[in-house]
Amino acid sequence: MLTPEQYTNELFEKDEVLERVKLSLADKGIRDISVEPAYGKLLTMLVRLSRAKNVLEIGVLGGYSGICLARGLDRDGKLVSLELKEEFAELAQSHLDEAGYGHQVEYMTGPALDSLEILKQQGRKFDFYFIDADKENYPNYLEYAISLANPGAVIVADNLLLRGRTLNEEKNGPAVLAMRKFNETIARDERLISTILPSYDGLALAIVK
Repeated sequence: MLTPEQYTNELFEKDEVLERVKLSLADKGIRDISVEPAYGKLLTMLVRLSRAKNVLEIGVLGGYSGICLARGLDRDGKLVSLELKEEFAELAQSHLDEAGYGHQVEYMTGPALDSLEILKQQGRKFDFYFIDADKENYPNYLEYAISLANPGAVIVADNLLLRGRTLNEEKNGPAVLAMRKFNETIARDERLISTILPSYDGLALAIVK
């Protein structure tokens, strides 16, 4: 019997643009840790529903999530993508160019916390955030997202369950502890209206009050 996730994935036809991103990662021997297809569709819907003009993405890889985010933007919308590795930023740029959104994206390479501090010093503000990067810094990324948020900004974060490690009391490594702290903040912080979707590897959704 199919899992709910498998059933959902099979309902939709494969997206040729996004499939090319995944094939490119495989060809280059890069581990594909892109957002799940159903959550990619959700990103597009949420950007469109929120009418976001300025979107910030933390973690780029091959540009899969960047394409999903850009699809929700109007033509004058902008995407800022933070990526540690220059090679991934260049790969993502090529895929965004191919998909027709390259002119709407700005890449900042290097440690994301450094880039976030630069954006803060510049006084930049954003309407939508997608966090899918190194897990130990999720609590820090959340604080920056809140501080850089326009009122009503949406924050989305992937991989909350860490393939089950977050739920396992015997697992207490740095990434697990950081994710538990992040999840608790999402659930309880009075600055946010939030929920957590438990399907796939877990997805956080929050609105900044």
